[in-house]
Amino acid sequence: MASILILNGTVVNENRIFEADIFVKDGLIEAIGKDLQYKAADQVIDATGLHIVPGLIDDQVHFREPGLTHKAELYTESRAAVAGGVTSFMEMPNTVPNTLTQELLQEKYDRAAQASLANYSFFMGASNDNLDEVLKTNPKDVCGVKVFMGSSTGNMLVDNQKTLEGIFANSPTLIATHCESEEVIQRNTAAAREQFGENVPIGQHPIIRSEEACFASSSFAVNLARKAGARLHILHISTAKEVGLFDTDIPLKEKKITSEACIHHMWFSDADYAEKGTLIKWNPAVKTANDRDGIIAGVNSNAIDVIATDHAPHTLEEKQNSYFKAPSGGPLVQHSLVALLDLYHQGKFTLEKIVEKSAHAVADLFEIDRRGYLKEGYHADIAIVDLNSPWQVTKENLLYKCKWSPFEGHQFKSKVMHTIVSGQLAYSNGKLNEVGSGQRLAFDR
Repeated sequence: MASILILNGTVVNENRIFEADIFVKDGLIEAIGKDLQYKAADQVIDATGLHIVPGLIDDQVHFREPGLTHKAELYTESRAAVAGGVTSFMEMPNTVPNTLTQELLQEKYDRAAQASLANYSFFMGASNDNLDEVLKTNPKDVCGVKVFMGSSTGNMLVDNQKTLEGIFANSPTLIATHCESEEVIQRNTAAAREQFGENVPIGQHPIIRSEEACFASSSFAVNLARKAGARLHILHISTAKEVGLFDTDIPLKEKKITSEACIHHMWFSDADYAEKGTLIKWNPAVKTANDRDGIIAGVNSNAIDVIATDHAPHTLEEKQNSYFKAPSGGPLVQHSLVALLDLYHQGKFTLEKIVEKSAHAVADLFEIDRRGYLKEGYHADIAIVDLNSPWQVTKENLLYKCKWSPFEGHQFKSKVMHTIVSGQLAYSNGKLNEVGSGQRLAFDR
């Protein structure tokens, strides 16, 4: 494995910004300090004028393999992730077939070992009738158990009270939940159909998948977790009201109930449906500007613990259907870091907060072994960015298999220049190194 010397960069790490060199050897960060030029390295990166950050860890992606590979694959989406400075991902179980057995879970790990350019882990899926399989999950080498407490693909809506109580009381590892009340959604859907028939406009999406639907389910999950003493992580908070469910006054490592914000809920608002249409149809829905601002405030106050993408590609043909036929979700991993850096340029986040919420806190929350920080002895997962290098998103520079993005036409202010994954230079100056550098994440639990 080639050694790498990064010279003259500005490091953002552990709430500090400082000038330093970094020396990488045998996949690990061997030294961080000034004047490391004496280190003999196989590769040298001059980071003068650039910022060095820990590679992002995305705790919620849908890479669609197996069964939905016309939309995306582990190989294509991990390439896009690496080009965007995302060095590790945790992938969701609503593939086809749903990941509801330990054997199907292992098959995904086997495939990622062959195909992924980024580090990887996979969630075990829960259903109303697979509690025995869920309880076999090994917390040392699986990121968590995913529970859909709202509409989902296939057999993954968990709405049986007894099953939920069993999962929350007995899960061997962290429980990550999608929280929307199916009862509220169905009621709102019926009202929309009564008003519009089958031609419901996309602007109704945040009304159908409303604040009430999200808060009812999230608050129910929080209460269930408190009762059971469970380790709960609520994904993609989409309302300002939900932010109030979470603690701001205790350290992350002491929290048993945590939460996640996603890029799209901090970028778009319901005003954008007029232009973007179903391209920004996500579940939970993008809601009001007040919700967007409340989520950003929640990240800054530490009510919300981590930032992710919920990267969930569909083909453009699928997305351009009418409201009820267009699937929810969109591609984001190639642009999550640069989107956060745009929010930095807008004064909404500091660089230190971006690094904390997209790398440090994810590693801490999931208890990932030696990743998420720039520390000597840690795995070398590193992104090097130019904060002032504008570029425009076009179809030609998209790496997603679906070949579209809700950011098309947008000019980002910052650019990812280099990405190092597990000590290997996986992306540099617009070119991918197809080295298959990704490793399976291990958990120190």
